Amino acid sequence: MSEKRDYRDTVFLPKTDFPMKAGLPAKEPKIAARWEEEGLYRQLREARAGRETFVLHDGPPYANGDMHIGHALNHTLKDMVCRTQNLMGKDAPYVPGWDCHGLPIEWKVEEQYRKKKRNKNEVEPKEFRAECRAYAQKWVDVQKGQLKRLGIMGDWDDPYLTMDFDAEATIVAELMKFAEAGNLYRGSKPVMWSPVEETALAEAEVEYEDIVSTQIDVAFEITESPFAELVGAHAVVWTTTPWTIPVNQAIAYGPDIEYVLVHYGDRRYLVAEDLCYALSLRTGANENGTGAAQSGADNIKIYRGSDLAGTVACHPMHHLGGFYAKPRPFLPGDFVTTDSGTGLVHMSPDHGEDDFLLCREHGIEPQFAVMADGRYRDDWLWLGGDDERRRSVINKPFNAPDGPICSDLREAGALLSASDDYQHSYPHSWRSKAKVIFRCTPQWFVPMDKPLDGPLDPSKTPVVEDQGTGHAKGVSGTLREIATSEIARVEFIPEKGRRRIGSMVEGRPDWVLSRQRAWGVPITLFVRQDGSYLQDPRVNTRVVDAVREEGVDAWDESRKAEFLGSDYDPDEFEMVTDILDVWFDSGCTHAFVLESGRWPALKWPADLYLEGSDQHRGWFQSSLLESCTTRGRAPYDQVLTHGFTMASDGRKMSKSLGNTIDPLKVMEQYGADIIRLWALSVDSTEDHRIGEEILKGTGDQYRRLRNTFRYLLGALDGFVGDMGDMGEVPELELYVLALLADLDGKLRTAAEKYDFNTYTRLLVDFCNEDLSAFYFDIRKDVLYCDGPDSVKRNAYRTVLDLLFHALVRYAAPVLVFTAEEVWSTRYPDGGSVHLLEWPQVPGVGADGAKWDKLRALREDVMEAIEPLRRDKVIRSGLEADVVVPAAAVPEGFSDADLAELFITASVTRGDSDTVTVTRTNESKCGRCWRLLPSVDEDGDLCDRCEPVVAQWDAVR
Repeated sequence: MSEKRDYRDTVFLPKTDFPMKAGLPAKEPKIAARWEEEGLYRQLREARAGRETFVLHDGPPYANGDMHIGHALNHTLKDMVCRTQNLMGKDAPYVPGWDCHGLPIEWKVEEQYRKKKRNKNEVEPKEFRAECRAYAQKWVDVQKGQLKRLGIMGDWDDPYLTMDFDAEATIVAELMKFAEAGNLYRGSKPVMWSPVEETALAEAEVEYEDIVSTQIDVAFEITESPFAELVGAHAVVWTTTPWTIPVNQAIAYGPDIEYVLVHYGDRRYLVAEDLCYALSLRTGANENGTGAAQSGADNIKIYRGSDLAGTVACHPMHHLGGFYAKPRPFLPGDFVTTDSGTGLVHMSPDHGEDDFLLCREHGIEPQFAVMADGRYRDDWLWLGGDDERRRSVINKPFNAPDGPICSDLREAGALLSASDDYQHSYPHSWRSKAKVIFRCTPQWFVPMDKPLDGPLDPSKTPVVEDQGTGHAKGVSGTLREIATSEIARVEFIPEKGRRRIGSMVEGRPDWVLSRQRAWGVPITLFVRQDGSYLQDPRVNTRVVDAVREEGVDAWDESRKAEFLGSDYDPDEFEMVTDILDVWFDSGCTHAFVLESGRWPALKWPADLYLEGSDQHRGWFQSSLLESCTTRGRAPYDQVLTHGFTMASDGRKMSKSLGNTIDPLKVMEQYGADIIRLWALSVDSTEDHRIGEEILKGTGDQYRRLRNTFRYLLGALDGFVGDMGDMGEVPELELYVLALLADLDGKLRTAAEKYDFNTYTRLLVDFCNEDLSAFYFDIRKDVLYCDGPDSVKRNAYRTVLDLLFHALVRYAAPVLVFTAEEVWSTRYPDGGSVHLLEWPQVPGVGADGAKWDKLRALREDVMEAIEPLRRDKVIRSGLEADVVVPAAAVPEGFSDADLAELFITASVTRGDSDTVTVTRTNESKCGRCWRLLPSVDEDGDLCDRCEPVVAQWDAVR
């Protein structure tokens, strides 16, 4: 018997140079360099010119360090938005930007000074600002390179920087709109203050950490009261900030709270009845734990809080005279509760908002006793001057039970208890990590509840219909009211963002604009001796022009007369030396980015703002308040927020815990497309996780997607055909085209809704489940073994071509580098995949229910085959004769169709409810390896392969 022929060279195996091993870390930088060299972003803008515009306005990150994983997620989401909008045919430019002023950068420069033993206060302000500018520019350049490496496409040649002179001038011009309209005032209110950084802080610059503080109970002797029995008794206050006792000016009670006069030892104490027992435990006056007073019940009298009006106490340190000799009145406070403490609250208008408002209502003004560095003034009677005990008020030993405050109160007989065991959440500076205090200082504010004065920009202000008359009306009201109205109008994704920012705006105090720092845009106001400020548009224009020419250094005392001009006497005005809150800077970016004309493709308002959920109290809010004040509406129509990236175990990432993930290292190890695939696979609207195992899982997903493209490229090698008459197309191909049409619609909907984890999941599942595990698996026999003239093979490759053009476009916004590699592999001279638009897919329908039933049966067959394969009864399904329940087979399929779809030797139908499998007795074709009746026992080719081989031999 002659040796059988090897037919491997007659099989039409896929051929492609596209490697399975991605090598992304080496490959991606080369692709990025080519994009930059070819000006891909410019090409895209030219290609989309004249189309409907979609503007995502980039929120400016701080230019003060390497990109971290939060940056990577945020910018990948922004990039996905712009790329999908461009893919859908819109003109969606992306102008990246950076925040360059403010404390984060100034703090870093000061750190460098401290390392060099330099004192910032000994450096000329211009020199210091120049160093801040250089520091910011360095990190802008670094982050720009890192974001380009991540595949973020944008106008990297011309980003916006808040420290650009044009930007600084626009910020000043926006401030002048507030000033000219009278929507600024200077007042003294308690604000969050950092004694370390010596400046006021915004809420967004504060983070809360759990700490353990000293809690004390202090007795204030009552000197006057409508009730004679209260005179000589002691009102007890409780506080966790002992340092505020030296600035106490009053005591607040709850009008509806019931108070009791109790006896402990030889003293009588006034305390809320509900808190009497807790006080006795803290003071140790009730060691048996009964909570009863030491004298008889007939000596206990209950007072309603409102009855305490007119009661007066003296400060425990009244013997010092001066400030401490003044009486401390009892004042009614609705904020007083019996949740903790004593039901009596000591009032220090310098250091609490409730304290400030209540005291001011009764004519009691702040004392400004605590200086910028957190120490008491030199002339302060208690703990002022050069006493060695004088420390910053946030110093823990200063407030300890054995510290100077407690020691002096103890010596005065006023300290009832002191323990350093009170656990609670406390605000800290986001930058220095030091505790902050509430400190009353003169600051510049924007009022939230005063009707806005001055005309709003008529070209920006929306016209709404008065529900009462039906006539159009302009926007009016307070800033809080207009902002609240806009929050109701804007679309928030997810919806909970509306409630989050709404509650913050509803309860926020007046907007503090001023900061006591050097690196920032100055508050360019001229103030008269009576406290009023100049509102002259001509003066303001001169200032704005100077800043546009020279930047913030233009605001200098030496130019005072020049700015004021001949109409004013410079000696009558003071130039404000404070700078603007950096949130005002970033809140103005919509003005100098979207309205300047420097980027012609942009428009105002933005379609979308996209940042982390913390920006509801930051950039989203400052932009809203700035724009509502000057334009009567929000600068955006949609707000999309994402959560925070946590470690794989759900904990917050921390260098000290060693659980951080550095995106720069991930790109070095895996590639940028892996980070992008991770970022677009998680539900970013919630807090989400990343870790080594998660990244490995993302890598597996990537390999399956890459394998799909590799298969497509190989199977389409040399393909130049088309579908031809749709009547000749096999039903399987029609079904797959219907699946593609369904996928197309779902992906477009997901892109329009910014639902990117659904977008990515749909794409991955389609490639894995519908293509690789089903369609490709079934049709590989046709691809490899049917002849070149086969209608079925040509139909298959035509569908593969349609799949290729659709999938490479769908994947391009996600896997930006890999999609480019795939496209250029097939079309080396075809330009960039990122210039293409959304694919046109055939609108084919199919009986989905029928195919669902068939696929379920196919799964049952594969499951039934597996035990025989595992036991080596058969090597694959090609050796299996299968009997399936007749009732499980949809109409329209022959047994031969089923054998092809199930990849078995044969399929027949039976009456059983289960699938049965046996090894076939048919012979195997030497070329396609199918076991068929047409293969003789002595022969080696089936009826299909024999003519194909003959044709092959003839051509060869």
